[in-house]
Amino acid sequence: MGKFILGMIVGFVLLPALAFFYVFFGYAPVATAGPPLPLERYMAHLALNARIRKEMPKDSPVQPTEANLTAGAKLYREHCAVCHGTGGEPKTATARGMFPPPPQLLQGKGVTDDPVGETYWKVANGIRLTGMPAYQGSLPDSELWQVGQFLAHANELPKSARQVVAGPAPAR
Repeated sequence: MGKFILGMIVGFVLLPALAFFYVFFGYAPVATAGPPLPLERYMAHLALNARIRKEMPKDSPVQPTEANLTAGAKLYREHCAVCHGTGGEPKTATARGMFPPPPQLLQGKGVTDDPVGETYWKVANGIRLTGMPAYQGSLPDSELWQVGQFLAHANELPKSARQVVAGPAPAR
């Protein structure tokens, strides 16, 4: 019975205390160039995916018409491309300095295989501790859906939307 009590003390007191001192004395990597904490990536994805499954809308009120995809391309170019790229240029200094690195959404499959409601949720709510801001409250809901539709259909965009993304970067 004594070993059981000792095990409980170690499990409930000593291990959390060691974790606290690991952080308190500056051993935890906090710089963007530092390695991830043990289990950090797994736990972050687990929590994010569970929350998105729970809250993402199932149906989009904005249809993937040429006008909406082109409007989404303009919004993406203005607000998203600095981190997520346009597919034809190297990563910006902003994107290279982020941890975790932002996905380059117009290269490879991007998020075209995700439900549009999932992309909408990420654009609207942001993703904690990644640098991904929440645009809900900054952009109207219809524009959030236009960006979501643009990204969901990035591999089959009309010419007008492709031209917007390939065009010169917006003035800052």
